[in-house]
Amino acid sequence: MTAPHESITHEVITGKLLATVDEMAMVLARASMSPVVYEVLDFACGICNAQGELVAQTNGITIFTGTFSRQVQFIRERFGTDMAPGDTFLTNDPFEGGTHACDFAIIRPIFAQGDLIGYGIAVAHLLDVGGAVAGSLPPDAISVFQEGLRLSGVRLTRDDRLIDDLVRIITENVRLPQLVLGDINAELAAVRIAERRLHETVAKYGTDALQATFRRLIDTSEARARAVIAALPDGDYHASDIIDGDGASDAPIHVEVTIRIRGSEIEADFTGSSPARNAPINCSRGGLTSAVKTVIKALVAPQEPSNEGWFRPLTVTAPGGTVFTAEKPSPTGWYYEGAAQASELVWKALAPLAPDRLSAGSYVSLCGTYISGSGPDGLFVHIEPQNGGWGATRTRDGASGLIAITDGDTYNYSVELLEAKFPVMIHRYDYNVAAGVGAGRQRGGFGLVREYEIEADDAVLYASFGRTETRPWGAEGGGEGSCNGIVVLRGGEAQRLTRTPWFTLQRGDRVLIETGGGGGWGDPMQRDPADVARDVRDGLLSAGQAAASYGVALDAAGAVDVAATEGLRA
Repeated sequence: MTAPHESITHEVITGKLLATVDEMAMVLARASMSPVVYEVLDFACGICNAQGELVAQTNGITIFTGTFSRQVQFIRERFGTDMAPGDTFLTNDPFEGGTHACDFAIIRPIFAQGDLIGYGIAVAHLLDVGGAVAGSLPPDAISVFQEGLRLSGVRLTRDDRLIDDLVRIITENVRLPQLVLGDINAELAAVRIAERRLHETVAKYGTDALQATFRRLIDTSEARARAVIAALPDGDYHASDIIDGDGASDAPIHVEVTIRIRGSEIEADFTGSSPARNAPINCSRGGLTSAVKTVIKALVAPQEPSNEGWFRPLTVTAPGGTVFTAEKPSPTGWYYEGAAQASELVWKALAPLAPDRLSAGSYVSLCGTYISGSGPDGLFVHIEPQNGGWGATRTRDGASGLIAITDGDTYNYSVELLEAKFPVMIHRYDYNVAAGVGAGRQRGGFGLVREYEIEADDAVLYASFGRTETRPWGAEGGGEGSCNGIVVLRGGEAQRLTRTPWFTLQRGDRVLIETGGGGGWGDPMQRDPADVARDVRDGLLSAGQAAASYGVALDAAGAVDVAATEGLRA
């Protein structure tokens, strides 16, 4: 039995760890030079134990939840005992636990009294790392070597001094060297915060107490995760889906998963999914594992801080060389498209087991959009993930305008910042009511429309949108949601884009980013008529749609006509 004073010490140290990763995040955001980092928060920070297991992580990009441990362990394996105080390491290798080349992981080993006690890690999306296009994510890439500078586990600092040769390699191979180096320094500042706070903890409570807290955090989370999984019925749960083309081809791409639950163990087996594509929507095995971990965390303890213990009951199985387990030199620049589909598959397979927690299908795709060109201050690169509609659960309507599962605790750009930083004007930002949502006893959430006017003479757009043909799935009789896409308006003509490698924009073009609505849950004819009437009042439904989709009739004042509704639903 743990002594009372030890439990108190454990709680104090746990609080210190969580405060530390939050402080790391604040420092990184405030020191960053890129709007995608300081405004969208496309980063995450964490602390790992000496074995490389995650023990604390700030809220941030969801997909990074599962990458930290593997990236730290990669550095441990590569450098072994050749690490010392003042060292910091860098890796952005998608084939060694990472995601894509733009996500730079900065890792700092932390020592106390000569012993390694843990690691600080920060991962952030750098705006440009070289490659074929500004922003480093060419949608038509056929090789990882087109996607920018890949630094597969290198030493960045020694004795707390940047290694000049490596810095020159970076700055000479990126389009925005000052900005990129500024963001690297922001990450360095974050991991130094981790070191400082762990040193404070050791000085006050001792190394043994810190290590005991690490073990207890992970072991307790494992036990809680196993209890949730053990309460689910043993069995095999299957789901399949379609990825809507890869950019090089519009052909549908089959993917599938089988979830096996046996006691307190859970396995996600992606055998049967399509081979890796000659296009960058692939994710690597590290991205796949992290995508699955995201859903498992939502299942077992969505509100709890993340650590490696939650994932010990999990096994991820997949043959090599699939769209979810791409191998070098397959491109992975738009890895979050593949990873999001993997998450959605696991979500779909498990949703019947947790209908109050896991929803029907969502818009899924991060709908990442790049607009770049020449502005008043030279080259600009605008990258924006888009929010969309999520599916309903058995007890709630779907969330509207929420970021995709891969991105977690990230923000959308404010209109004011967009117009201040980039040569664009925003004319519209509202719900995508025209496309609609999946009808159901609980309806899906609405996607969004963001309308840009281009105010530059030589801008280009490139993007890779999924869920452009295959609609988000409904559950238990709920209707399907709606699809994503881009519409460019020029001279009275409209052109629809989805996975677009290069589209030249002209001054005055209107670019509409349209994200889809989520799937519904349950029979639409069982929806509360008062909820239907409210949606009509709010401008989310027309009276005709209320009658056609839900069997609800409204009078001239917008109130429910009970008798007519009973007739429609009879």
